Amino acid sequence: ESVNRTVVSQFFLKGFSGYPVLEHLLFPLCLAMYLVTLLGNTAIVAVSILDARLYTPMYFFLGNLSILDICYTSTFVPLMLVHLLSSQKTISFIGCAIQMCLSLSTGSTECLLLAIMAYDRCLAICRPLRYPVLMSPRLCLLLAGAAWVLCLLKSVTETVIAMRLPFCGHHMVSHFTCEILAVLKLACGDTSVSEAFLLVGAILLLPVPLTFICLSYMLILSTILRVPSAAGRRKAFSTCSAHLAVVLLFYGTVIFMYMKPKSKEARISDEVFTVLYAVVTPMLNPVIYSLRNKEVKEAVRTVWGRRKACR
Repeated sequence: ESVNRTVVSQFFLKGFSGYPVLEHLLFPLCLAMYLVTLLGNTAIVAVSILDARLYTPMYFFLGNLSILDICYTSTFVPLMLVHLLSSQKTISFIGCAIQMCLSLSTGSTECLLLAIMAYDRCLAICRPLRYPVLMSPRLCLLLAGAAWVLCLLKSVTETVIAMRLPFCGHHMVSHFTCEILAVLKLACGDTSVSEAFLLVGAILLLPVPLTFICLSYMLILSTILRVPSAAGRRKAFSTCSAHLAVVLLFYGTVIFMYMKPKSKEARISDEVFTVLYAVVTPMLNPVIYSLRNKEVKEAVRTVWGRRKACR
């Protein structure tokens, strides 16, 4: 018992250690997706800053989403890539706490930001004449700032409560990152407070925003159906379906992780679903939300043309 309750200095991240063939397949795949995520989202942020035509609420939120995706994936993917090639898969106690807090914060912020973006599109399509007044620059800053700050405070609270628990045994986290549910399985104290915080946070950040997003897109689709042009309806349906596909992929996998019945057994499916919502979705976001957009393509050409002219 005295050995079990010694001060924890580091954790061992099991990851995909039991599947060496899978590790070799995942490394190039995750590296390629991470590079695409960095390049795509950095390009969106750069273009939205450099081209004044994109100084609108829609591209302000898209820029926030791109920054968020870069931060989100960077909290764990670099270390995961190192561990996929290394037999020594350790992380310090402080490093684990920081990683847990940042991934919780950025992931939670993305849940709120996707709902805010759906609200913005709903106003733009359903209330086009009043849209500039309803979605003022001040409101945009307030909504984005509130999402970042509130989710950071929530995540700091959850991390502090979780990491103050006593940990027992081998300190081996059955995951490739310091995911809070995987770390809580190592605690030998009462985890009810931490689990209650997680449940309340999961309810507020998953079903509630997802319902709001679905309602917003239902209003958008009902407005689109009244568009007289068949080509316009097809284009709008294509855009909306692509947005909803990414949203449902993200929310579906996160809901599976955080709202399913708790189990003490580690499952490989938990790690696979984490890869889906934490690596695949940030890679798809710039393609679905921005790079398919005509305005963004024109802005990219303009910025690239200026750069070539300067040379």
